[in-house]
Amino acid sequence: MAAAAGPARLVRCGQKDELYRAGLRSGAGTALRGLAGARPWLEWRREVELLSDVAYFVLTTLSGYQTLGEEYVNIIQVDPSKKKVPSFLRRALFISLHTVVPYCLEKALLHLEHELQMEAEDSRSPENPPAPGFPSRTLIRSWVRRRVGELTEQQKKAASQVVYVLKQSIPLLHRLHLAVFYIQGIFYHLSKRITGISYLQFGGLQGEDQSIRSSYKFLGVISLFHLLLTIGVQVYSFKQKQRARQEWRLHRNLAHQKSRSQEAAAGRQSRCTLCLEQRRHSTATPCGHLFCWECITAWCHTRAECPLCREKFHPQKLIYLRHYQM
Repeated sequence: MAAAAGPARLVRCGQKDELYRAGLRSGAGTALRGLAGARPWLEWRREVELLSDVAYFVLTTLSGYQTLGEEYVNIIQVDPSKKKVPSFLRRALFISLHTVVPYCLEKALLHLEHELQMEAEDSRSPENPPAPGFPSRTLIRSWVRRRVGELTEQQKKAASQVVYVLKQSIPLLHRLHLAVFYIQGIFYHLSKRITGISYLQFGGLQGEDQSIRSSYKFLGVISLFHLLLTIGVQVYSFKQKQRARQEWRLHRNLAHQKSRSQEAAAGRQSRCTLCLEQRRHSTATPCGHLFCWECITAWCHTRAECPLCREKFHPQKLIYLRHYQM
């Protein structure tokens, strides 16, 4: 007699499948490292792992067979009607959501975050030479870089915040799904919840799973409470960072205005020889020459020497002069 598979069987099935998938990924990585060397293996390790996972599910789920984990606990996949196995399209969608989509989302967020950081660094120090490795960009990364370059500063800040929220939200979403699974005991993977693929078990003691289900529900309640506590702490920390950033901006603007009002009385002697404007946040080099903090630090990115006397020095030797009035 078939019955809905309990959470204990689903957990054991997932752990067994992960064990075999890890072995397949390890074997594929070892083969690539032996054939091509360590460097190509490091560059393509994530892609090899993706292909290994896809191959595992194509040879089992997509081909209409049980996975090794499902065979281990004697369960089979069924569609939402509970009367027939999932269709080929539903199984293909599950494999895509379980393997390809997380990989693409991770890569997209990583590349987008990298390009936004590079744009921010380029805008702060335009004299910096381009970082090595740009000529070897892929077409997708080049397309992302062009699109990021077309954004305004406000849009770049908004995009950075969206990327940050997504990177923080994805692990929380997985934790929420796991807590719901512990409580309901149906879908162990988020991809199966989206596609509606559940399991039926054959054989075994039905009462055993029923007695364990209450323990999983208690674990789900604890996990849900811990998740809510984590979200509260992260929201509070985010607000504290925002408040500290606003206070720092206010302090910087006030200090900038005060510095400009004080330096305006000093005449031409307070001008920075790099920007030819009134010196802001006066900074001294080891040789005694004075410049704006922003100007001399941007200069040091390209040349570690004094712009006037050409004396060599390390950027760490720069001295920021507080309350300097000349």
